[in-house]
Amino acid sequence: MPGYDYAQVGVVFVTVCTKDRVCLFGEIVDGEMQLNDVGDTVVACWRAIPDHFSDVVLDEWVVMPNHVHGIIVISV
Repeated sequence: MPGYDYAQVGVVFVTVCTKDRVCLFGEIVDGEMQLNDVGDTVVACWRAIPDHFSDVVLDEWVVMPNHVHGIIVISV
């Protein structure tokens, strides 16, 4: 949101989409997400967020074929 201070204490729901919503991270097979190598990289990077930002804790998150949803808790 324009003007919002994302560095303040709180909980943020994040959605990150691929360009043109191209399915880069894997596919849904029999109702279940099957990650490809790029999807595995997304998971590794997402899990590493707290390694780079000590005041951040990851809550629930999910990688979908063309986007990632996640809840990030910021506790300064």
